[in-house]
Amino acid sequence: MRIMRVEKTLVSTNRLDQFGHKPLLVVQEKIGGVRAVAVDAVGCIPGDWVICVSSSAAREAAGARDFPSDLTIVGIIDHWDAEGLGS
Repeated sequence: MRIMRVEKTLVSTNRLDQFGHKPLLVVQEKIGGVRAVAVDAVGCIPGDWVICVSSSAAREAAGARDFPSDLTIVGIIDHWDAEGLGS
């Protein structure tokens, strides 16, 4: 599991049918870190700190073993002290 911050929604009009209507979000592991795209399984908004899972756990969390995801948001963190992250 990884702690990441939701940066913004990613709009994609051409998608595989298996994605259904699940939102795609741009997330960062730390401020100024590398960006990634995650499937939102819980209903996040930009600015939320979230818990993400990857690999086969990401597919299962998104709905099925054959779901085309390598990163899925599975929880919204209620309180997170981002100061401890450093730069």
